[in-house]
Amino acid sequence: MTNDIDLRQKILDELEFDPRLDAAAIGVSVRDGVATLSGRVASYAEKIAAEQATLRIKGVRGVAQEIHVVFPSDKKTGDDDLARRAIQIIDWDTTVPDTIKVKVQDGWVTLSGQVNWQFQRVNAENAVRKLSGVAGLTNQITVRPSVSAADIKTRIEDALKRNAALEAENIRVQVAGGQVSLEGRVHAWSERYAAEQAAWSAQGVTTVNDRLVVA
Repeated sequence: MTNDIDLRQKILDELEFDPRLDAAAIGVSVRDGVATLSGRVASYAEKIAAEQATLRIKGVRGVAQEIHVVFPSDKKTGDDDLARRAIQIIDWDTTVPDTIKVKVQDGWVTLSGQVNWQFQRVNAENAVRKLSGVAGLTNQITVRPSVSAADIKTRIEDALKRNAALEAENIRVQVAGGQVSLEGRVHAWSERYAAEQAAWSAQGVTTVNDRLVVA
């Protein structure tokens, strides 16, 4: 079993390896498998990249995100300009419908509206968080439920069985309307993420409550 000191070093190595990051600006502490990230970065995209890199490490049970996005004063973007650019970049993505609304306050972007698929919700967020000037992002876009709970449950269970990275028999799926709950145990955070993505891949899913335990 990996101890906290070894786990911290693996995270530091992964941050250093990731070309999207300035690892020298990011601090890492680990306690009982939970990593706390601190420091200052120049973009929201870099903050998310640090979190993603940390979650790739086997043995990480959770992440406390305390990194701050700090812009040089000469590069700070006005909220009105940022909102216009966010709308424009969403419009450029042909997979995302024109139902998304954008609100910006002090560099913090809030997305709202409805889409038919989870990937459309994710694509809108991914497009906007790459923009310079974004200090943070809240995704309030909802997915319209359009299929029965029984059909959603079957599709998710089939997707879990097809995924070679997962032991599907250890995962229980419960569906109520478009809300999905995943329960059981997985061996690594990457498996937990894979199970969650499999759940989101089913049409009609509006919420995924990931209660899987990494053990």
